[in-house]
Amino acid sequence: MSKNFVNFHILMSHSPSCLNRDDMGMQKTAVFGGTRRVRISSQSLKRAIRTSPYYEAKFGKPSERTKQLTLLRDKYRELLKDKFSASVIDTVLMAVAGVKEIKELEEKVKKGQGNDVERVKLEGTESGAVAAWSIYEIEKYCELYSQLQAEHSDDKAFQKAWDKETKKDSFKKFNDAFQNSVDIALSGRMATSGIMTSVDAALAVAHVITTHTVDGDLDWFTAVDDLTQEAGETGSAHLDTQEFSAGVFYRYASLNLAQLQENLGETSREKALEIAAHTLHMLATVIPEAKRNSTAADNPADFVCVALSDQPISLANAFEEPVKSKSGFLKPSIEQFINYKERVYQGYELDDKVAFFSLRDTSVLSGKACPSLSKLENWLKQDGEA
Repeated sequence: MSKNFVNFHILMSHSPSCLNRDDMGMQKTAVFGGTRRVRISSQSLKRAIRTSPYYEAKFGKPSERTKQLTLLRDKYRELLKDKFSASVIDTVLMAVAGVKEIKELEEKVKKGQGNDVERVKLEGTESGAVAAWSIYEIEKYCELYSQLQAEHSDDKAFQKAWDKETKKDSFKKFNDAFQNSVDIALSGRMATSGIMTSVDAALAVAHVITTHTVDGDLDWFTAVDDLTQEAGETGSAHLDTQEFSAGVFYRYASLNLAQLQENLGETSREKALEIAAHTLHMLATVIPEAKRNSTAADNPADFVCVALSDQPISLANAFEEPVKSKSGFLKPSIEQFINYKERVYQGYELDDKVAFFSLRDTSVLSGKACPSLSKLENWLKQDGEA
């Protein structure tokens, strides 16, 4: 029987950096096992993946997350102008968002009847919340709208047909639009208004944490004014501090293949596994870009383990007891992960298909050893049979 979940376990050692900051500019942390760990939020990691060059190369442009409907409308008008009229695009956008007032405000302002508040509102019209927009989905709505217009010359008959076809959550038949907006199929979308459909996420991503206790350091830095120095004066033009640290991070994510297939419009398992393999590549290589140009912590994964399983299984508890340094944290982190993984699999008698890639010795780990990340990706594409 085919396994429905792909569980990703990744260990990645980062040189001194500050990959994810809070509102005070300090690195994000969490207490786990009674000690402080550096943390990278799942949202930060997912955004880094969605906006990465690799994502665009494999899946095309990602969806757009926004609540600025006037800006979105102007962009979609330009992109779809050769297929649909501006009025069709506007009407569809407003129906999807559940907003009816933009057109009315525009008419009022054009006639010189709008006050300052209304003009500002028009320029910054927003939907209720940030949502993930797919131009391919909007294009399908526009196609339906135009088709129904052609079929119904009577306005009332058209409106009745449009309302029937666009009942809330009735557009799952258009989910194949997400084959070109894979990030929505993976991360899901919550919709509370309009005819925009909610999408259950297929990919669950945990907050990334260090396998060991971390006490952050403070970098006291200055910006020197070159011209002031040339004039013979000393001192700096700017002084500030920035927290940073180094550590070995554990990344965990779980992909529900059946949910992904449904989100993509009932696509094949083979296609879902291909997307899973690309997701694996990004989880092992993509780094959040906070302070990137000043720290350049461009470190790929040192250890990657993938399991085709009947259920999501996080192995974060391998590090509930923080790893102790033994000439570094990476080697003991891998050892601690392997020991815990073997105990869990034996204790629960799990029969997962497991494969891994490692830059360190992992001879005691059960599963298929792959000599490179690409070989591991191919193993996953082949449903664990390669």
